[in-house]
Amino acid sequence: MSQIGKEIVDFEVQAFVNNGFETVNKESVLGKWSVFFFYPADFTFVCPTELEDLANKYDEFKAANTEIYSVSTDTHFVHKAWHDTSDTIKKIKYPMLADPTAVISRGFDVMIEEVGLAERGTFIVNPKGEIVAYEVLAGNVGRNADELLRRLQALQFVAENPAEVCPAKWEKGGDTLKPNIDLVGKI
Repeated sequence: MSQIGKEIVDFEVQAFVNNGFETVNKESVLGKWSVFFFYPADFTFVCPTELEDLANKYDEFKAANTEIYSVSTDTHFVHKAWHDTSDTIKKIKYPMLADPTAVISRGFDVMIEEVGLAERGTFIVNPKGEIVAYEVLAGNVGRNADELLRRLQALQFVAENPAEVCPAKWEKGGDTLKPNIDLVGKI
């Protein structure tokens, strides 16, 4: 069943962010665009490459009024330990959500119950708390922050310009389409 348009689950979890712990809940993510970036576990192999890729693009996501929330079923203490021991993870400035009870992972339907880990899922959530895009990949394939940012910018554009659509490979500032009867069969 599609997740598009689904309202995110009510949650309250601890996060490791800015060298400390803070509470993040559904209410605190509303009002801005959000990316929930699920990954299987800390101290693994593909995960730090993805999280670093996001860290390198974080300023661009912030400029797009978007917060990134990385999420795993590890605790906030494990997130801190990983941060303290990994030069790659030290680059992260976005909140690392701890989901040891899997309330968020189950709410986004990415929980692998038999192993207690989250799938490699990415969800873009609009300011109303509705899922507007998502992808779930096999655990052995990493994601690309450039494509995620491009997709976010396209979703933001069409949210602000509902009479227009973004074609394949659209980049911010690029040409869009205005669907109408005259375009039928001409693209």
